Amino acid sequence: MNRIIREVRTKDMAEIMKVMDAAKQIMRQSGNMHQWGEGYPSVAVINADMEKGGDFVVEDDGMIVGYFAFLQSPEPTYQKIYGGEWIDDEQPYHVVHRIASYPEARGIFSSIMDFCFSHDANIRIDTHCDNQIMQHNILKHGFVYCGIIYLASGDERLAYQRIISKELWTTYRK
Repeated sequence: MNRIIREVRTKDMAEIMKVMDAAKQIMRQSGNMHQWGEGYPSVAVINADMEKGGDFVVEDDGMIVGYFAFLQSPEPTYQKIYGGEWIDDEQPYHVVHRIASYPEARGIFSSIMDFCFSHDANIRIDTHCDNQIMQHNILKHGFVYCGIIYLASGDERLAYQRIISKELWTTYRK
């Protein structure tokens, strides 16, 4: 298998939306009934990621099997955190949003994290309290739970951060 991560192209939109639908099905089957309701993420949301230069697809042998947004700080909803604190609230960071993949695509989260940490040593991520699969992956990849953040809609999310050492970051960048 030949896996690559690349920036989204306009012609990818239909495939990305299929990946989003598959991810919603995974969520519902695992008991996550409230995250990513009807119409979210929309084409407009993906286009907004594209305008910020932070949207990517994961391809296996030329087929799109995953999507994620990798955006530079600041993230407005991360300005206030409740019930905890960020590991480092001074340095710039990147945030990962909207991770989605087909159920048969394996190792997508690991591939995304390898990509992200090859670009920044300071990463933040959040997820819905019902998203047990994402929470498992986040913790498995060394993130630390930092507290609760609230989206612009008022929805609550569990927030995490991971900062890797310069030595480890050098390894990722190779």
